[in-house]
Amino acid sequence: MGVVSVRVDRELREKMLRYRERVTGRREIRRFIEERVRQMEAEEEFEEILRGLRAASWSVPRGFSAGSVREDRDGG
Repeated sequence: MGVVSVRVDRELREKMLRYRERVTGRREIRRFIEERVRQMEAEEEFEEILRGLRAASWSVPRGFSAGSVREDRDGG
């Protein structure tokens, strides 16, 4: 496990101490970093999926959509 040091100004530190039972710096910072990393990983995976879709060489045959809608309307 690594160590991360964060400087906060005096006013913020005093506010943290006032609410110390609900705001614990170490726990809050760890949660924030974990959540931010999860978001970044999700964004990266999403972009990778989009790149794959853009590069895909498959397509739907011409008239397929109209035929499918017609088939659904006719109950077939």
